[in-house]
Amino acid sequence: MTQALVLQSDFGISDGAVSAMYGVAHSIDPKIRIFDLTHDIPPFHIWEASYRLVQTVPYWRKETVFVSVVDPGVGSNRKSIVARTHANQFILTPDNGTLTHLVQSGLLADARILDDTIHRLPVMGESYTFHGRDIYAYTGARLSSQVISYEEVGPLIPLESLVLLERQVAAQQGEVLHGIIEILDVRFGNVWTNIPAAFTRLIGLNIGCRLGVEVMYNKQLIFSETLTFGHSFADVELGVGLVYINSLDQLAIALNQSSFADRYQVGIGNEWQVRIQKVEE
Repeated sequence: MTQALVLQSDFGISDGAVSAMYGVAHSIDPKIRIFDLTHDIPPFHIWEASYRLVQTVPYWRKETVFVSVVDPGVGSNRKSIVARTHANQFILTPDNGTLTHLVQSGLLADARILDDTIHRLPVMGESYTFHGRDIYAYTGARLSSQVISYEEVGPLIPLESLVLLERQVAAQQGEVLHGIIEILDVRFGNVWTNIPAAFTRLIGLNIGCRLGVEVMYNKQLIFSETLTFGHSFADVELGVGLVYINSLDQLAIALNQSSFADRYQVGIGNEWQVRIQKVEE
């Protein structure tokens, strides 16, 4: 029985790259079930690829195989990795930081180096620039269809040896919560922080209270307002801002039926700092 094969990349769908990956997978087993996580990762944006994995992987069944190819170092001496989660799912990806959020969330059990001198499309030719097709989709399909086992992909390596992105953790300092903008809810323009919902209980925040919210970019103040802490967007008027708990149980900032990200031109990463505290009224 084949297991689901889930693909992620920064390739887009305006040319044949993703379709070629499908074709390679189906050449291994025409019954293989292929799904797309996303192919709209911004080019070379490893951080976003890492986040989309932690957003998605926990909700798939055991033995699902994920292939994530955001690979600015393709053809270089960077390693290829197959990681296994505690739920026995598998992720094939370059060792370039794509596994950061999964590692730091404690979801990975172990990892192996993918020996791409063995596990590669036999007819890949002389190109070294499409490992998504020639190595990752090919090996992912073979793992998904049980042509090979996880133990056969290559030797175990310590999780501590994986390349990780620098990622600032959220913190509570007295009555103030500090974090970063981790990702954007792209279609709707909501801003997702890395501040866990559990932190709200540490400083006594309740739904309906008012919060002082600041967003800074490289210590320059971009946004500073008092917002309602709500269950959902309907808790405020159209176009009005609020703080809410997103689908990953982290604090997020939004405008009801408008784009916070567009209005304030915010981005993601360690440079984008968020500060939240209760306002006594």
